[in-house]
Amino acid sequence: MLIIGELINGMYKQVAAAIAGKDKKAIQGLARQQAENGANMLDVNVGPSSGNPQEAMKWLVETIQEAVEAPLCLDSTKPAVIEAGLKLAKKKALINSTTADDEKLNTLLPLAKRYNAGIIGLTMDKTGVPRDRYKRSEHALKIISSCMEQGMDLGDVYIDPIVLPVNVAQPQALEVLESLREFKVISDPPPKTVVGLSNVSQGTSERNLINRTFLVMAAAFGLGAAILDPLDKDLMDAMITAELILGKNIYCDSYLEAYRKK
Repeated sequence: MLIIGELINGMYKQVAAAIAGKDKKAIQGLARQQAENGANMLDVNVGPSSGNPQEAMKWLVETIQEAVEAPLCLDSTKPAVIEAGLKLAKKKALINSTTADDEKLNTLLPLAKRYNAGIIGLTMDKTGVPRDRYKRSEHALKIISSCMEQGMDLGDVYIDPIVLPVNVAQPQALEVLESLREFKVISDPPPKTVVGLSNVSQGTSERNLINRTFLVMAAAFGLGAAILDPLDKDLMDAMITAELILGKNIYCDSYLEAYRKK
C-alpha cells in the first residue's frame, strides 16, 4: 500500500507556526520522521492561514526536498498553489485533488499532464458527497473518462471515495468500502484508490482504534493508498499485517521488521 504521510499540513497549529516562521528544522524533522516510519510520499498543504500560499508552497517543497527524497503529494484547493509546487518537485508528484466538476477537471488535468504528475479524483461534485456507492462510481467514471481524454496514464490516477466521520455518517463507511470494490471494474486497467484515513474517526473518542480497523477493512476491499499518520506504529503494524494476510508479502516471524527494511 502506498502510504502518504499527512503531517505537513498548515491546519495543524505547530505546522502553521513553522510555515509562518520559516522554521526549516521543524518541517524537515516532520519530513524525516514520516519517511523513516514508512511514508512513501508526503502530503504538503500550506493550510488556510498563509498570507501568500504560493510562496509558502514553494518554501515547503524546497525545505522538504532538502531533507528527504520522498515524492510529494501537493494538497491545495487553488491550482496556482499546486502549480507553484509542481514547478519545483524533483520527483513525480501527485495532485491532491480534483472533483468530478468540469471546471476542476478542465483546470487540473492539463496541469497534471503538463508536469507529468498523478492526480487524486474525489468522487463528488458541486452538489456534495454522494450518499451511495452508485453515485460515487458515476463520478469515478467521469473522472477516469476525462483523464483518458487528456491522454493521461490511468496508472497515475487515484480515485478517492471520500470517507466521512463514522460518528455522524455511520452508514457511509460501508458505502465507501463497497465503492472501493466497485471501482475495480469500471475501467481496464482499474484506477488506483486512496482514502484520507483520519476522516473516518474525526470527532470520535477512539480515533486510533477506528482508524486502524477501517484501514485493515479497506485493504481487504482493495484499497491501494492512504493518507495517514505514519508515526502511529499500531496503525502501520496493522496495515503491514493486513497485507501479509492478503498474500502481498511472504510470512516470516520477523515480517514487521522485514517490511520496514524493505
